[in-house]
Amino acid sequence: MTEISRLTIRQPDDWHLHLRDGNMLTAVLPHTSETFARAIVMPNLVPPVVTAADASAYRERIMAALPDGHNFTPLMTLYLTEDTDTEDLTTAFSSGLVSAVKLYPAGATTNSQSGVRDIEKIIPVLERMAELGMPLLVHGEVTDHDVDIFDREAVFIDRVLDPIRRRIPGLKVVMEHITTKEGVAYAEAGDDTLAATITTHHLIINRNHILVGGIKPDFYCLPVAKREEHRLALRKAAVSGNPRFFLGTDSAPHTEANKICACGCAGIFTAINTMSCLAHVFAEEGALNKLEAFTSLNGPAFYGMAPNDNTIDLVKSNAPISFPRQIWSEDGPVTVFDPGFELFWKVEKSR
Repeated sequence: MTEISRLTIRQPDDWHLHLRDGNMLTAVLPHTSETFARAIVMPNLVPPVVTAADASAYRERIMAALPDGHNFTPLMTLYLTEDTDTEDLTTAFSSGLVSAVKLYPAGATTNSQSGVRDIEKIIPVLERMAELGMPLLVHGEVTDHDVDIFDREAVFIDRVLDPIRRRIPGLKVVMEHITTKEGVAYAEAGDDTLAATITTHHLIINRNHILVGGIKPDFYCLPVAKREEHRLALRKAAVSGNPRFFLGTDSAPHTEANKICACGCAGIFTAINTMSCLAHVFAEEGALNKLEAFTSLNGPAFYGMAPNDNTIDLVKSNAPISFPRQIWSEDGPVTVFDPGFELFWKVEKSR
């Protein structure tokens, strides 16, 4: 069998991305917009993006930071709170300004303090979203102190997500950054209103990478990486071609000072080398022919959008590709995800 050394696919999209704001936005945006055509932009700023006006202002800041020559569309989201205005949400979605709403259980992850504590208080908003066909993006973890951090995703499915979907069956839901075999199984068993994103790093690392031989803060993210059996389940799902699974990098930049400290921030910056990492993973699995579905086709289909017209080439080189260990922002350096193996696939714009 001839080894594949060049692969042309539709230009990919990122269906879960943190761009931050200010100096950090300026530093990280080019690493996404250089390769990706669109991205679902997370709203967990400080303060969060909770209204149509907030989303419009944030979109303007993103577009102002976009480098010349980059053709990129930020897909804005609203941060769901117990005080979300249903009419404002409706206007934001109907006008095309906002593509989805993000549910953060309060305290689940970075800048989630304003998130939801009582699900009952958001049921009217969720019912309106079901009427509109507006996707709900869920950070799928409970925050109960009696639940082990490695079990929070599976418990969330049972206690929160499944009851919501049974109560509001028309609601479109994306299970963000799933990390467990239970998450994979639930997505596989769902209907066309359910999908799941999978990150680059969760296809590569398990919890041993964080803890064995000393704590590795640069591998710490939320949801935290799980056992090897879960990583393998995610890999199987990603390379399956199943339309319910697609790429959401959850690329989440933090300065080195905020990562390596007494209470380090959760998040891994993968925007710069995601496509090289994914090509490596899919090649390992003998599934390069399924990479386009995962990165470029399944996401648009779920969101009711057309795939991108442009294409990119992934070219395998004979020598390893060098990525910087860090990128620089005016707030400080940001460490780039190190997959722990050499990368040979590089992205070229198709001619």
